[in-house]
Amino acid sequence: MTGQYLSNPQIILASSSPRRKNLLNQINLKFTTKPSRFDEPEPDYSSEKPEDYAEGLAYQKALMVSRGKKSTLVIGSDTIVVINDEILNKPQSEEDAVAMLKKLSGKTHRVITAVALILTDSLGEIGSETRFHEVTEVTFSRMTDRDIRDYTATGSPLDKAGAYGIQDDWGSIFVEKINGDYYNVVGFPLNRFYRELMNFSPGYLPRP
Repeated sequence: MTGQYLSNPQIILASSSPRRKNLLNQINLKFTTKPSRFDEPEPDYSSEKPEDYAEGLAYQKALMVSRGKKSTLVIGSDTIVVINDEILNKPQSEEDAVAMLKKLSGKTHRVITAVALILTDSLGEIGSETRFHEVTEVTFSRMTDRDIRDYTATGSPLDKAGAYGIQDDWGSIFVEKINGDYYNVVGFPLNRFYRELMNFSPGYLPRP
């Protein structure tokens, strides 16, 4: 690292997700948003674990937004749903969403949210970085075909990993129980983020 950190550097969330924005606002983090244009690759099941895939996506999003930014903390994040070792990202169509929800019906799946933090110095170079992920198990009750299609027809599943939302969304009726961090399923693991930020750069910690 050749540059020095400035006081009161800015924070950027490299995401367009309204859910992540709301969660970070909830803990009084002061930040701006700049969605990454990173083109997400398909997972390589032969050599990559789902956790590593999610962390890689989060990091690439943060890296792209961090370029040219000086004295900035960039937060990248990505959420995936994993069922029987198959990764479910956002559905590409209504029929794709229907197929995903049928796979989840009556079963337990994992929700993995990865976070990458990149801190740049006063010259715009990467000073430090870290990445981590949180896993929550979610169990669905069995869903009728009508419930699945009615929900899919609302369009809400199309911008959500695994084709459902657990908060402020009709998809919450499918969730029978969860094991782990609820906010991780919403889209950002607040508890883990706070603890990681405390070790990574405590000067950025939000306060009540």
